[in-house]
Amino acid sequence: MTPARGRAQRARAADALQRSTGALSTTATARMDAEMPWFRELSAEDRSWVGLIVQAGIRGFVDWYRTADAADRGTALAASVFGAAPRALAGVITLQQTVDLVRLSIEVVESNIDSLLDPTDAPEVHAAVLQYAREVAFATAEVYARAAEVRGAWDARLEALVVDAVLRSEADEALLSRASALGWSSHGDVAVVLGAVPRQRTETDLFDEVRRAAKAAGMDALCAVQGERLVVLLGGVKDNRDAAEVVVHLFGDGPVVVGPVAEDLSRAYVSARAALSAHRSATGWPEAPRPVRSADLLPERALAGDGHARRHVVDEIYLPLVRARGTLIETLSAYFHHNSSIEGTARALFVHPNTVRYRLKQITETTGHSPSDERDAFTLRIALVLGRQSGRGDEPSL
Repeated sequence: MTPARGRAQRARAADALQRSTGALSTTATARMDAEMPWFRELSAEDRSWVGLIVQAGIRGFVDWYRTADAADRGTALAASVFGAAPRALAGVITLQQTVDLVRLSIEVVESNIDSLLDPTDAPEVHAAVLQYAREVAFATAEVYARAAEVRGAWDARLEALVVDAVLRSEADEALLSRASALGWSSHGDVAVVLGAVPRQRTETDLFDEVRRAAKAAGMDALCAVQGERLVVLLGGVKDNRDAAEVVVHLFGDGPVVVGPVAEDLSRAYVSARAALSAHRSATGWPEAPRPVRSADLLPERALAGDGHARRHVVDEIYLPLVRARGTLIETLSAYFHHNSSIEGTARALFVHPNTVRYRLKQITETTGHSPSDERDAFTLRIALVLGRQSGRGDEPSL
């Protein structure tokens, strides 16, 4: 067949198909209504947009087929087929549903070719339909890939806003709605984990790994990178250190700290505040476990000027000792003054060594810190200094 004859034959077939575009679109829409339950459940507006995609797909095939040179038949079908519908439709129907409706439209065209066209034109049009179907499938995937990319970028910005609001103590209703839009379902028990950003890993991959690890442990997770610091909000937390253990391997080198459990996302700033202070102070305890709770870094935080930590040490350690029994604070002071010697403390206080041991046990029960443990002793020493500086309580003099 000569090129001129081929173009004439193609134009004749295209004209015949174009005259039948309306009828073919109506037939395709009727089949969708009968065969696709999800189509019947759409709103009237969305159904009309889907109908426009079907019509555009059929018209697009006619225009595509009319092109004289098959090598020049455009591959940029996304605009011609999907340009009629808003990109928001990509969030209403799935990629598979879109593929199904395009496939149905093509089937309608193919099943009517023999009745609409001259028998000599039909074989080439049948072959062209198969090629067009492949190209439309690629165009469909492109539309959804771009939509996913846009949603991903928007979600990343929204996630960063939520985490930043928690760190800045700016919780409000907008924070909760934004977190909900990101899939956050936890209504309480939130802890903030801080550490270094790992090297040679993109934020997208890193955040996905954090979310997968958290989900496997039954928790929600929101992430953000601030400078060299990775911030992770965990929801559905039972024990803050156990929760941090789930994601600690995803942080970079250096200390990883976790704040106390907050009652919900709107109060997560309490956990964030403690975690931030602990992370800044963590270098003061090189042997700290990884992860380490912010409460375990109270001495370092107090020494670094954290007012909340200083008040906590005084209120939760020093004052209970003063108020429990005067002999407890007196015994602790003497114990430290005599280099943690029970016998030396007993001689200084004129009591039996067993009395000193009993009082030290009471100190441990009252404060949760054992004077005989090196780390706990450091915390108790700091508590004594800060308590005396506060001027609160009636500590007896030695």
